[in-house]
Amino acid sequence: MNSGRLAGKIAMVIGAGSRGEPAGTGYATAMLFAKEGARVLLVDNDCERVQVTFDEITSANGEASVFQADVTSEAACEGMIDACRERYGGLDILFNNVATYGLGMVTEVDAADLDETFNINLKSMMLACKYAIPLMSETGGGSIINVASIDALRAGFSRNVPYAVTKAGVAQLSRVLAVHHGRDNIRVNCLAPGHIHGAFVRNLDERTQSLRRKAGPLGTEGNAWDVAWAAVFLGSDEARWISGVVLPIDAGLLAATPLSVLDNILS
Repeated sequence: MNSGRLAGKIAMVIGAGSRGEPAGTGYATAMLFAKEGARVLLVDNDCERVQVTFDEITSANGEASVFQADVTSEAACEGMIDACRERYGGLDILFNNVATYGLGMVTEVDAADLDETFNINLKSMMLACKYAIPLMSETGGGSIINVASIDALRAGFSRNVPYAVTKAGVAQLSRVLAVHHGRDNIRVNCLAPGHIHGAFVRNLDERTQSLRRKAGPLGTEGNAWDVAWAAVFLGSDEARWISGVVLPIDAGLLAATPLSVLDNILS
């Protein structure tokens, strides 16, 4: 694991813990970053879950270390960046991945739940970037990859105002940071996954899961590895001239109108 597309790079994956099968995006991205040669700081608030990721990386001769943090805390975000500086001397790639699924229409939203969703989905990414950007600037630049959702760009199949609004904030945060810090040689991009098969959809009924597959022009669900490979690309020098992009990973879903895929859905 000392060669590859990310050889010599230092990466931080926030939300890197393993949640079991199917794989989550944080786990998959951490694994691929290490496979492609990066040294990876694995950040998670759950020690047991992140230890699984660490053990799998190191058993495959990758290089990683663990930092436990609640990234809604500013002190914790500052601490994880300090740890990255102390352990590795810099930071080339930041993968911002933590999220919770806030439900409800705006007329139904509980204020406490709304605060929690904003803190986890958006505030955490802002705080991580606040402390990561100066370190990246000191060492010549880097790549920040924030994970949003297609729900940031269109209304989704569920009524999830807190989630959708915070993910839209992640997309706009990415654009703004790309503009503000481009002269620091920092690229900032955003991934917008679509109908990914993950732990959070395990409880959906078969009809709903079937509709999720059929709605995309490719007719399949994605998985965490689809998102992770996109992160590898955006973190690599291959993407050196790409910044300020919100990239859907969605089987072509956002290219379609409901009527254009109606035959697929009804089949």
